[in-house]
Amino acid sequence: MFNLVFFEPEIPPNTGNAMRLCSNTGCTLHLIEPLGFALDDKRLRRAGLDYSEYSEVKTHKNWQEFLESCTPERLFALSTKGQALYTDPAFQVGDYFVFGPETSGLPKEIRSAGEVTQVLKLPMQPESRSLNLSNSAAIVIYEAWRQTGFKGMDPVTK
Repeated sequence: MFNLVFFEPEIPPNTGNAMRLCSNTGCTLHLIEPLGFALDDKRLRRAGLDYSEYSEVKTHKNWQEFLESCTPERLFALSTKGQALYTDPAFQVGDYFVFGPETSGLPKEIRSAGEVTQVLKLPMQPESRSLNLSNSAAIVIYEAWRQTGFKGMDPVTK
C-alpha cells in the first residue's frame, strides 16, 4: 500500500494514532530516530490501542539509513512550506509520505533532499500555524487511498 514516514516524532499519542491509521489502511509506518519517546511508552500503546499488533512498523537510525534500506521511488514531503496542495499529485501505491517533528516541522535539508519528489501542504487559514501530525497524516493517506480506488478495502464496506 503506502508508506507513512515520521521523521523524529516527539509525541507518543501521535505515533500511536499513526499505528492505528496504518493498521486500518494497510500502510507501513516508518519511524526515523531519534524518537521523543520509547516504543513501549504507555501513551503510545493507549493511542494505538491493540492495533500495534496489526501494524507494520519499521524504525530507522537516521534519514540516510531510511533511504538506503527503503530506496523510495516517490517520496512526498509534507510541510507548511510546501508549494503544491496534497491533492495535486496523482498518487501511486508504494508512495512514501514524510512528516516532520511536531514542534519544528520537517527540516529544510529533508525538504530539499534530492530524493524528495515534491513538497506538499495541507490548506489552512492564513493565521494558522499547523495541523496535528496524526490528523495531517490521516488526511494525506486517505486522499492517496481514495485516488487509488481504496485498493485492498473490505468489499462489504464499499
